[in-house]
Amino acid sequence: MWDSSFDETLRPFLPFLPADEALSPETPLKEYGLDSLATVELLAVLEETYNVRFSDDALTLETFENPGRLWATLARLQPAS
Repeated sequence: MWDSSFDETLRPFLPFLPADEALSPETPLKEYGLDSLATVELLAVLEETYNVRFSDDALTLETFENPGRLWATLARLQPAS
């Protein structure tokens, strides 16, 4: 699962997700308000927060379909510790 800052980073971009509802790997981001403009903004925030750069092949609709896919992509971009 992802770290707490991922959840905190993602939630502001989901205006229709109730504050008391847990974010699961399968939460449909589009249904909870992640539109195209918010996706671009989220991308910039994730790159800055995690000090990564999304490659062109990672910039797909599927990547931003749900938190599970987004986190998996983000995790692949992070340097191994």
